[in-house]
Amino acid sequence: MTKVTAYLLFNGNCETAFNFYKDVFGGELHIMRYKDMPQSDQPVPDSEKEKVLHLNLDVKGEMLLMGSDCSEAFSPPVKFGDNIALTISPDSEEEARRIFNELSEGGTIQMPFEIAFWGSWYGMFTDKFGISWMVNYDIPK
Repeated sequence: MTKVTAYLLFNGNCETAFNFYKDVFGGELHIMRYKDMPQSDQPVPDSEKEKVLHLNLDVKGEMLLMGSDCSEAFSPPVKFGDNIALTISPDSEEEARRIFNELSEGGTIQMPFEIAFWGSWYGMFTDKFGISWMVNYDIPK
């Protein structure tokens, strides 16, 4: 079954916000920082290394919130109102590709649907109605 999850974007206070959400809802936080990212052509500035690249708050399998800090090295700061994306996690690569292609038609692709460094098929876009989406398919191991 395809799951849809809210993905929240922050300008440097993602960990603080999610610690607050954890106090409210409970659950487990899992954090990856920009310094944990593989080296690329675009190095992470020292001022950005401790920012949150990705985290999730898993509340007893009942709720999953995900988020990250926008890094000035990779994206512009977020503005209130465009700091939420819907993440879709389909059950198959084929379904993920279909959803990505159909939802992104007429929109703007920020990241093409391809295998990301964490080993999943992933793509990011804004649809023709201005809604931000992320499609992520975890390749079975």
